[in-house]
Amino acid sequence: MLQFQPPGFGQKVVNTSLGSMVYYTPVAPPWILAATKEEELPPLVFLHNFGGGASAYEWSKVYPAFATTHRVIAPDLIGWGQSAHPIRDYQVSDYLTTLGEFLSQVADSPVPVVASSLTAALTIRLAIERPELFKALFLVCPSGFDDFGQSAGRRLPLNLLRIPLLNSLIYSLGATNDVAVRNFLVQFLFAKAERVTEEMVAAYLASAQQPNGEYAALAFLRADLYFDLPLYMDQLTVPTVIFWGEEAQFTRVDVGRRLARLNPEAVKDFQVIADTGVLPHLEQPAVMIGLLQHYMDSL
Repeated sequence: MLQFQPPGFGQKVVNTSLGSMVYYTPVAPPWILAATKEEELPPLVFLHNFGGGASAYEWSKVYPAFATTHRVIAPDLIGWGQSAHPIRDYQVSDYLTTLGEFLSQVADSPVPVVASSLTAALTIRLAIERPELFKALFLVCPSGFDDFGQSAGRRLPLNLLRIPLLNSLIYSLGATNDVAVRNFLVQFLFAKAERVTEEMVAAYLASAQQPNGEYAALAFLRADLYFDLPLYMDQLTVPTVIFWGEEAQFTRVDVGRRLARLNPEAVKDFQVIADTGVLPHLEQPAVMIGLLQHYMDSL
């Protein structure tokens, strides 16, 4: 997955209780400046979404813009990208634990975290459990996919996804070839098909083809990781800004606004990004960069 990272970014590794988490960070010019030592820069963490082929690549068009002012840290989550892919039935607790372990090791002070979709919702739960880890949250379409008691996202019958050999075949046919990956990006993640590039397809495909990549993906498809995020929102105390792709599938803008209204003390603003789907940072990265810079300065 390193081949899809911006120039000057390299891989580092943190060990968690479920295995190694690879993360991407500036290691070479043009980001490593002679006048600035890496450890002197404040950390800034980017966390990717779940779904077939997901990885830190999702944020790679955004985080270089912050690499001269922050120590950018963008991991592949456990079960995704080039991080460890333990064979297990993944649960919410797995990600709360490993994310907490990861953040504790990469930073010795509270960090601003940028995250999307289900991972953004998990980040909210971790920020409630361990607020000392977080300085601020910048979240894109946060959703537990079972919000307000209404399930979203799963399009395949649950009984098929629980049959061992059949579910692996479904994953292979639906996520590990370029036609399926392109269709996934066009049909479900992007508002405009013409914004999907060959590089995006190749990056998602490379992640989906990692050995044992189906285990985390199938846990997501089976709804094993779903939860009702609104049940937790009023407990959030970390300053938060929420961004929402205007044309996001599964997670509609009106649901996002309703979610934000549950905790106006913590949620400082709710910003709709026009003409984008659930990944505005990959579809319209320049817009996301501008908004993040504005809100990071204001918070």
